[in-house]
Amino acid sequence: MRKFFLWILVVAAVVLSGCKDDITYVGSGLLDGGDSIVVLADTFPLTSEIMNSGAIVSNPDSVLLGELETDFGTLKADVLTQLACPEGYAYPENAEVDSIALFFRYASWVGDDASPMAINVYELDGDVLNYNRSYTTDIDLSRYCTKTKPILKNKRIIVASEKQDSVMDTNGNYVPMVKMMSDSTSDFFRRFAAIRQFGTQEEFNRQFKGIFIESEFGSSTMLNISDIAIAVYYHFSYDKAGRDTTVNDMKAFYANSEVRTINRIQYLDKDELIDNLASQPLHNYVISPAGVYTAISLPIKEMESTIYTNMVETVLPSGDILYKRPYVNLAQLRVDVENVFTGSTTDRSRNDWLQPAPAMMLIKRTAYENRFFEDSKLPEDTCAIVATLTQGTDSVGDPIYYYSYDLATLLTHELRQDSVPQSLEMLLIPVTVNTSTLSNTTVISSVKQAQSVSATVIRSAQSGMALQLVYSGF
Repeated sequence: MRKFFLWILVVAAVVLSGCKDDITYVGSGLLDGGDSIVVLADTFPLTSEIMNSGAIVSNPDSVLLGELETDFGTLKADVLTQLACPEGYAYPENAEVDSIALFFRYASWVGDDASPMAINVYELDGDVLNYNRSYTTDIDLSRYCTKTKPILKNKRIIVASEKQDSVMDTNGNYVPMVKMMSDSTSDFFRRFAAIRQFGTQEEFNRQFKGIFIESEFGSSTMLNISDIAIAVYYHFSYDKAGRDTTVNDMKAFYANSEVRTINRIQYLDKDELIDNLASQPLHNYVISPAGVYTAISLPIKEMESTIYTNMVETVLPSGDILYKRPYVNLAQLRVDVENVFTGSTTDRSRNDWLQPAPAMMLIKRTAYENRFFEDSKLPEDTCAIVATLTQGTDSVGDPIYYYSYDLATLLTHELRQDSVPQSLEMLLIPVTVNTSTLSNTTVISSVKQAQSVSATVIRSAQSGMALQLVYSGF
């Protein structure tokens, strides 16, 4: 029988333990007769299974580039992005373009940092990306890029750990960067250099729709790219005190929040992966950004029946039954994680690169399917709850890792509906959470489906996942 704590009720702090076959009553003598308070503790078994949600919404703060092969599948990621127009800018009248370079910085990487990968860059030459539209990670590349207009004449070979083009940031740290020069005889160079002044973003998009970045022949490294830009280096001259003076300058075009950036993500053997993982009944899996989630089914109809059976206030002479108004005071669901890497950095297997997600949302499946992330909604206790990966200790002092959710508000809301379904379907989804501070209180300002690389192995319902419930009636 599992033990857990109950909140302070009226004047007492109570510790409860409960299971389905041994309901615990607490506080029933606080009031007399029909006004008595009924407090009970119970544990309900759950069911869980792996789920393929398909593609996820691409709304990244940073983007992945590369290919990574593990026992959790082979992930391949590339990037489509527009570039922000420097509205109102114009080159000096006699400016001449000397060179054009593409830059990107990668804050981190996963995989083999000594494995080479080749980078190609192409010009987008199809439909224009719509800034106001939501795109998913399975975007149809053929609609936006034919790969017939290369920006780079030759492939650039990158080794993540070499940091060949690193630059120092304001804190004195070297940030890995890649600098790729465009061929000055290419069609891209000629056309981009011919754009001499810049009006609106829409006008610029018609002249230059953006770029597509992909990797080739490497399957061991995934870069986490934080910044992308094209830089135009030029010079111009002017008369200074009767002398002809030459000035060298640069103008940058950034892939920033003002334009659309999309991470195209493919799991090359996803169907086979899911079939294999689904055959392992003691564990479930949440894999990002594959869109492989865990579905958890809460037996809410059984909960309703159990709660109302124990919430009888009185039986009227007519035979009608009056029930106390139920409250779910505590509904604790702990999701135990089994694949946290705690070894040295020199003995990693190819699976140890995929660590559990730092933050995991438990969300009603109906809310997820009704455009929760597409509409940039925020989590509410009656719909979605975010938990962070937590470290604790077991009964013998060994470390354990888990996500913990209190579903009290959600279940109270659901149980008071006119019609209660047989089960309530929930999904575990890795998320990226941004916060802000209002009146000294930290609040969630945005939540997105995580596009960072992670794999979370959890104990399934078959191996002990259960919902601990404390409820009362007044």
